[in-house]
Amino acid sequence: MLQFITHPSEKYSIAEEVQMVIEGGCRWVQLRLKDVSDEEFIQIAEEVIPLCRESNTFLVFDDRVELAVKMHVHGVHLGKNDMPPAQARELMGAEAIIGCTANTAADITALSGIDVDYVGLGPYRHTTTKERLSPILGLEGYRKVVAEASAAGNKLPIVAIGGITIDDIEPILATGVNGIAMSGAIINAPDPVEYTLRVMTLLTEINPRIAQ
Repeated sequence: MLQFITHPSEKYSIAEEVQMVIEGGCRWVQLRLKDVSDEEFIQIAEEVIPLCRESNTFLVFDDRVELAVKMHVHGVHLGKNDMPPAQARELMGAEAIIGCTANTAADITALSGIDVDYVGLGPYRHTTTKERLSPILGLEGYRKVVAEASAAGNKLPIVAIGGITIDDIEPILATGVNGIAMSGAIINAPDPVEYTLRVMTLLTEINPRIAQ
């Protein structure tokens, strides 16, 4: 599974970014716009939503739970300082996709018994697309966190995030995570459509069940 996370770029609008990854085969987008007003967020979301609906692409908002409900998107991704996931579930209903950020096994096990759908675990390495980074995990960190969380009974899918490139995918998946989130590597590629297509092809080759 590949989740594309939007990020402001000098080369492309957010809608152009989403259109390119959809053309490359990605079917899961997180609309992440930290430093904009709700009004600007809505304006951009109104450009992105039709692209996702026409292509059957899952769309989640980063935080902005009330807007996700209002605009009828698939769900939200919640950081540690965002709305509690149980409260988001109450507002969004049983069908919504709710993901939560984690940096440690304790973060993951703390979600036990809460109705969430996946965990975004990271960062893998330093990334310029996010401020206030948690400690870098690297491959060894992923192995350790996945093993500890599994031993504690974790059943939530884990999506790796943070500075990941196509060359990192195979070794990261070998640590036991279930999916990959990417942003800058795709946006900054010479041809984002072709790069996304290569990522999707690689994910399918490694494990057809996690490609989508």
